[in-house]
Amino acid sequence: MKLIIGLGNVGGKYTFTRHNVGFMLVDKIAIDNGADFKENTKLKSLITKIYKDSEEYMLVKPTTYMNLSGEAMRAVIDYYKIDAKDMIIVYDDLSLDLGKIRFRASGSDGGHNGIKSVIKHLGSKDFLRLKIGIGPQPPIPAEAFVLQNFEQENLETLKEVLKKSIEGVFYCFNNGIDKTQNKFN
Repeated sequence: MKLIIGLGNVGGKYTFTRHNVGFMLVDKIAIDNGADFKENTKLKSLITKIYKDSEEYMLVKPTTYMNLSGEAMRAVIDYYKIDAKDMIIVYDDLSLDLGKIRFRASGSDGGHNGIKSVIKHLGSKDFLRLKIGIGPQPPIPAEAFVLQNFEQENLETLKEVLKKSIEGVFYCFNNGIDKTQNKFN
């Protein structure tokens, strides 16, 4: 089984915010595959499964809110006994412009509180990740910017970047991080 974890915040007021592009990606995969999320309170997540190319994929949206994402991620990987090499975490990145994506095999939290929590609970910086650009940030605090909804004029770019990101996630599981970085970064 492969695990795709999208980071974001639960609740209607956060649905279309920049900070929720991780949720948007797993939502799009679920919709495209006719899957519905179900809440698992024990695992602190909304979870669904899909099958693609004879492989089972679990899609996860932590319900802990962004800053505690690592709690849910740890609960899911412990319960399902998933190896870090079989998961990818998808989240927003302020340092990348909207329309840009970056796959990484490891790295720091880059000031992202969700990833800081994941690193803390995983005990390692070595896990596959996909950063989806939401920048450039205007001259307002990052906390305010990431919780704003995308502007109408950004929606077409967002739609295309989610499509490209989904293609990249499945390509990564099938071809490895090096080939994925060369093709999608």
